[in-house]
This record gives sequence, structure tokens and C-alpha cells, in this order.
Amino acid sequence: MFNVSLGVGFALVNFGLFLLCYRLFGRMGLYAWLGMATVLANIQVVKTIEMFGLVMTLGNTIYASIYLTSDLLNEKYGEKTAKKAVWFGFFTLIATTIIMQLVLLFEPQESDISQGALETLFGLMPRLALGSLCAYLLSQFVDVKIYSWLKKKCPGPNQLWIRNNGSTLFSQMLDSITFCSIAFLGVYPMDVWWEILLTTYLIKFIVSAASTPVLYIARNMRVPEE
Repeated sequence: MFNVSLGVGFALVNFGLFLLCYRLFGRMGLYAWLGMATVLANIQVVKTIEMFGLVMTLGNTIYASIYLTSDLLNEKYGEKTAKKAVWFGFFTLIATTIIMQLVLLFEPQESDISQGALETLFGLMPRLALGSLCAYLLSQFVDVKIYSWLKKKCPGPNQLWIRNNGSTLFSQMLDSITFCSIAFLGVYPMDVWWEILLTTYLIKFIVSAASTPVLYIARNMRVPEE
């Protein structure tokens, strides 16, 4: 139960920091959050935990906030702005992967204590990054397109929950299947892989659904104008 309680608190902290970032920095804060969340999700996913008797990876909560970010950008600033943010996150992950692979190439000094930890965190990053980049681009552009379509079909202010959850329901399924196949297929036994795939999708969607009130709050916030 500790992981469950901590997971709820962890999600609240993520949502709170997301709102604070948007409140302080406006649209630029959303771009910054998306870039940060993309990198942190790929670091956290290295760690596996058990919750409700199932194996799952960390990173799902912060990654779900990426959908929250793109949906908010689409809602308030339009589809073009949301697509630009998707490309921003794409570049952030590529740049981080390249830089950290170069960092690992440096020969550590004899008393160095960080090389092993860095290799654990970033040694798998090329494969994780490939899976994440493919899943990210596919799911995010699908999410933006579905959200824009739902925005025309369900344009009412009180129908925001339909646009938010409707777009993430399908796009996160694509994301989970693509990422888990590229990143973890063959790394874990098939039974563990299926658990990770199932829990990855369920946790992402549950977190996204739980973030709907956060989206309503953010939409009505007064934020700095550029």
C-alpha cells in the first residue's frame, strides 16, 4: 500500500508543479514543462515497481502530463501551437540522448563514483529514446488531431472533459504499444512485458483522466502574456 499512497501523492505533486509552472510562465512554461517531462519520463522508466500485485515502470505520471500540456496548448492557443510543442519535446529528447551518450564515453577518473550510476540510467537510453521518440511522435500528433476534431464536434466549455479524455484514450494506447514493443520486448520475460504494457496504458489513462480537473483549472488561469 505504500507505493499506492505514494503514487497518489506523487501525482498531486506533479499536477501542482504543472499548474505553478503555467501560472508563473504562461505558454512558455508549458513548452518548458513538456521538454522537462519528456526527459524525466525516460529517466524514470528505468525503475520498475510493484503496485496492486502488478509490475510497472515509473515515468507514467510525468509522461501523462505531456498529454495534459498538449491538450491545454490546443485548447487555449490552437492546433498549430500544440504541434510546435510536440516538435519541441522531440528535439529535447534527441538532444539529451546525444549529449548523455557522449558523457558516457569519457573515461572516468579512478575515484569517480558516478559512472556506474550514469550507465544504469542512460545506458539503455538509445533504445528507450528510440521507443519513446516513435511512440511520442505517433501518439502526440494523433492526440492533437483527435483533440482538434473533438473541439469542432464538442466545442462547449463544459465539454472539455470529452475532448481531453477522448483524445488520450486512443493516443495513449498507440503510445504504450509502440514504446513497450521497441523498448522492452526481449528485455523482460513475456509475462512481465505484458504486465508492463497493461499497467503502462492503464496508469497513463487513469492519470490523464484524473488530470481533467487540472485542465479546467489551468484553462481559467490568468497567466503572463508574451
